[in-house]
Amino acid sequence: MSKVKSKFVCQQCGFETLRWFGRCPECGEWNTLVEEVVKTALGKQGTKTDIRPQSLVQIENLAVERLDLGMSEVNRVLGGGLVLGSIVLLAGDPGIGKSTLLLQVANYVAQRVEKVLYISGEESVEQIKMRAARLNLQAANLLLWSETDLDLLEQEIEALKPSLVIVDSIQTVFCRELTSSLGSIGQIKEATSRLGALVKGLNIPLLIVGHVTKEGSIAGPRVLEHMVDTVLYFEGERHHQYRILRAIKNRFGSTFELGVFEMQNGGLVEVLNPSQAFLAERPLASPGSVVVASIEGTRPLLVEIQALVSRSVFGQPRRVATGADYNRVNLLMAVLEKRVGLNLSQQDAYVNVVGGIKIQEPALDLAIAVALASSLKNRPCLPNLVVMGEVGLTGEIRSVPFVEKRLREAQKLGFTHCLIPYGRKLSCFDRQEKSLEIIEAKTLKEALDIALV
Repeated sequence: MSKVKSKFVCQQCGFETLRWFGRCPECGEWNTLVEEVVKTALGKQGTKTDIRPQSLVQIENLAVERLDLGMSEVNRVLGGGLVLGSIVLLAGDPGIGKSTLLLQVANYVAQRVEKVLYISGEESVEQIKMRAARLNLQAANLLLWSETDLDLLEQEIEALKPSLVIVDSIQTVFCRELTSSLGSIGQIKEATSRLGALVKGLNIPLLIVGHVTKEGSIAGPRVLEHMVDTVLYFEGERHHQYRILRAIKNRFGSTFELGVFEMQNGGLVEVLNPSQAFLAERPLASPGSVVVASIEGTRPLLVEIQALVSRSVFGQPRRVATGADYNRVNLLMAVLEKRVGLNLSQQDAYVNVVGGIKIQEPALDLAIAVALASSLKNRPCLPNLVVMGEVGLTGEIRSVPFVEKRLREAQKLGFTHCLIPYGRKLSCFDRQEKSLEIIEAKTLKEALDIALV
């Protein structure tokens, strides 16, 4: 038998109290006291376990069992599938397609395994049924439940023991023992910890949806991201058809993988060749348009970089970057002006990564610089040209990893010229390959002379 009570703990200094304060009496910070549940056993003392510290070499390697989710793009981001007993947090903007993705995954698992429990605190089962009918999903083992009481959720999961549990969303689950409001920090922590302990004991994977703030970060405390095994972001522009799934934390795989989907009337469809999809509408011989070979995880990805440079009609020139790092664009413009001699101080500059994708890789530098110079001089780039390289502050072009893999992707898509940093050793790629001419450049000025027609 246990007695349940709650206390308030300051997230800054650890001060504990039985009542809530708007301002912590210890550190003086505002709104840092969070309610937590404390359970104390009556008449029982803690028992010792037989587990002792073990040597690293004595511990056996256990094979990680994974659950196939039916989508190769989702499995790729997770590291080969969903690990049994793991907790995965999925976040994204409202309306981006999180519930659609989870419903498709749940339907696939329910058709091939046993029961899948889909818990929704934001929609009724009739609303979920309407979405399933639109997506043509009819798995008999897919169980839908609209409930938010944490005690009832634990009882039902323990009774059903499904193959997969989905909670949409964790902000709607509440614990009766806590007096704080629904969606508060204390409620989110308590719900996540209790559900996580339950599914790990039953060896059931758990997928939970998290809300995001207006800045795009996950709502609630950062400790929520520490409590789960994997954190996934589902992103993209609502007015674009492409969606990107990426991992920012993964205890069972890489965090550099990328999954690409296309939103259609029948749901999300995997894009198995994203390079070809992103370049399908690329204009030819257009100033300010450059193709870059980037790497996302183990996958080479060719995307188009567009830049528009025009004379500013206001006193302060505008700088806009979509899909690329804004500060990096400003840095490259300074290098172009100082090391190459281009006058950009009175020019508005707009840089866009086509397709709604966001890329932060350093290999994007050369493509952005070439696109800016091409738009400023109104000169198109060499036909069928792909560029890659990092630009230094002195105007030099530095090497990037996985050059051979990038070249293979460019060759497969029919490009005939590739501009790379000078002195890069290509062990697995034939420089004499007739279908792809490899051009090297040491400095940014030299690269512009080669790239611009």
